[in-house]
Amino acid sequence: MCEQIKQIAMRIKELREISGISEEDMAREFNIPLELYKKYESGEIDIPVSFLYQVANKFNVELTAILSGEEPRLRIYSLVKKGKGLEVERRKEYKYQSLAYNFAHKKAEPFLVTVEPKPDDQPISLNSHPGQEFNYVLEGTLKVVIHNYELVLNEGDALFFDASFKHGMKALNGKTAKFLAIIL
Repeated sequence: MCEQIKQIAMRIKELREISGISEEDMAREFNIPLELYKKYESGEIDIPVSFLYQVANKFNVELTAILSGEEPRLRIYSLVKKGKGLEVERRKEYKYQSLAYNFAHKKAEPFLVTVEPKPDDQPISLNSHPGQEFNYVLEGTLKVVIHNYELVLNEGDALFFDASFKHGMKALNGKTAKFLAIIL
């Protein structure tokens, strides 16, 4: 597995150990099987951004600190030039760029998300996380599934939803889709 994932996994393990929490308690709290939690913490598999966000909230640390090992320092504003967001490749289906990674004490996590097209018969991978999510389609067309509802979003469409319900996206028409995702 890539070195970035191993570094992130190490940071999660350190946070857990410093806090005196067992692997079993972490798995139970995040409502995932213990074996899956152990794989995340060992860096054996991709770690979903939604899980990283939950860990950051639990330990009251910035998501950026888990992703990069550095605490955000900016407090007045944070400018991220086009294509210069902190790349977060935590799910095979999506490519994330954090758009405010160096701003301290954020109340939301903004990402530029790129979804590459997949075969029509490939199912949509679903995930959930605490809070709410806002998505705004910048280019392409997305099929979005939220708790048994299927929606099709085109450029300029916006969607706000309860992220605790299982959800996932898929690029349509054989073209890459990009959207702004803000996790609250």
